[in-house]
Amino acid sequence: MVVLGASPKPTRYSYQAVKLLHDRGYDVIPVHPKVSRIDQVPVVDDLRRIQGPVHTLTLYVGPARSKAMIEDILDLGAGRVILNPGTESRALELALKDAGIPYEHACTLVLLRTGQF
Repeated sequence: MVVLGASPKPTRYSYQAVKLLHDRGYDVIPVHPKVSRIDQVPVVDDLRRIQGPVHTLTLYVGPARSKAMIEDILDLGAGRVILNPGTESRALELALKDAGIPYEHACTLVLLRTGQF
């Protein structure tokens, strides 16, 4: 599980997603350009550094930031992408559709807490 836009601030939903995924036993990879750990979980500074298959990419960056990352997101080859509230991007959605990568508009925290993840 990759959390793009992970935050070290406990009040942020992306931090809460990292923590909940980790607490539930998922192998979580937070992505943040300037932080080395989030709640004891090692952080990767760039999507391009992630190796191996990725089951889910959950997005916590807005469309202005994600637009510049579309190629890196596609290259990651995630099995699915979750567009959390506020991250909706027509450009990204079209690119994902063209690449055959499933995506959904959902809240990762709600999916985890309701057993729908």
